[in-house]
Amino acid sequence: MSQLTIKVNGQTVHGNSREPLLNQLEKAGLQPEFQCRNGMCGACRCKLKAGAVNQDDVMAFVAPNEVLSCCSVPKSNLEIEFDYLLAENPQAEAANS
Repeated sequence: MSQLTIKVNGQTVHGNSREPLLNQLEKAGLQPEFQCRNGMCGACRCKLKAGAVNQDDVMAFVAPNEVLSCCSVPKSNLEIEFDYLLAENPQAEAANS
């Protein structure tokens, strides 16, 4: 499945099954927190409410039903939730238009 839907904190964006979730959210104009992009820090941790991902091995602690968006590639439509309000990047939205 190449094209899929990602519902994040109640907002729906379009995604794919090829790129890390963090990259896709940024392209959609959202700004999740992150520090490292390689699974070391855990700053991009989010709750996986529905769907499935392929997640690389990570060093940061991940609780059950949590994933690191920097190291997770969606396998299906997803619903995820961050514990904070995501900022939006209007420049990324304009580039996608």
